[in-house]
Amino acid sequence: MFIKKIGIDLGTCNSLVFLPGRGVILQEPSVVAVTVNENKILAVGEEAKEMTGRTPDTIRVYRPLKDGVIADFRVTQAMLRYYIEKSLGSFRLFKPEVLIAVPVGITSTERRAVIEAGLGAGAKEVFVAKEPILAAIGAGIPINACSGQLIVDIGGGTAEVAVISLGGIVTWKSVRIAGDKMNQAISDFVRKKYNLAIGESTAEEIKIKIGTALPEKEQKYLEIRGRDLLLGLPRTIKISSNEVCEAISDVLAEIIQIIKLVLRETPPELSADIMDKGMVISGGGAQLRNIDEKISQETGVPCFIAEEPMLCVAKGTGVVLENLEVYKKSTMSKK
Repeated sequence: MFIKKIGIDLGTCNSLVFLPGRGVILQEPSVVAVTVNENKILAVGEEAKEMTGRTPDTIRVYRPLKDGVIADFRVTQAMLRYYIEKSLGSFRLFKPEVLIAVPVGITSTERRAVIEAGLGAGAKEVFVAKEPILAAIGAGIPINACSGQLIVDIGGGTAEVAVISLGGIVTWKSVRIAGDKMNQAISDFVRKKYNLAIGESTAEEIKIKIGTALPEKEQKYLEIRGRDLLLGLPRTIKISSNEVCEAISDVLAEIIQIIKLVLRETPPELSADIMDKGMVISGGGAQLRNIDEKISQETGVPCFIAEEPMLCVAKGTGVVLENLEVYKKSTMSKK
């Protein structure tokens, strides 16, 4: 294989791999299964996610990334190697150049860890680029124009808000509150209201199937199973979409607060552009029903959801890889 460039959106929940000319070729959960005694990696991605909550004491299933940054270096490196080999095959003549998306609020130490993990996983060179810029490029926003663009990227571990103009970030805020915190809030809500313990994957299923940012007249319902906290026995309950809305309202309020802070710090000329064009939401969190209406109501700024919001950052890595020389100065930092 002569493909020498690969873009990776290394997310807290899901990781996506982009190959120039072929698009997004891989979309897998950022989950790894490890044996406790030998510390050996058993499974990565979809296969590991299926084991969540079902393993014996000898196997641990977890995410090596927390809040968008590396929490376990060795396991992240193994995960990156798995993605590179699955995308390019294990028999390669050349080591690829890898571009990895990182949160805008990442520290220099965290950034160095990402670069070293990429090099250790078999890359020739590793570039890192900031997620909001990649999300904006992937959403088709002209980032090099001299007008202001506001992008809100809501992932699994972080929500990032940035105002972009002339190819760079003017003001930004990053908060480590996003999809995972919504799952936790749903889980806590069910525990308090129904005395029922549910797993992380059940909470995520509730959010995806009936989650909404605004209360609805026509409610949706979902039957869920969990463990009764009083009797210790399995029990089934029905939960409504408006209950989910109530459960995640605090998490959404914090994300909206961050958007307001960014708008407050934006120069007046760029504020006028944003009022004119509106803001764009990308990331997995953009798939929550009515989230655009909710943000628009709270901020007074028109709000649009990007096309294929989950793939925006990965598509952005593809555009940057195809025009590496052009973007090297503005978007990336290299070791």
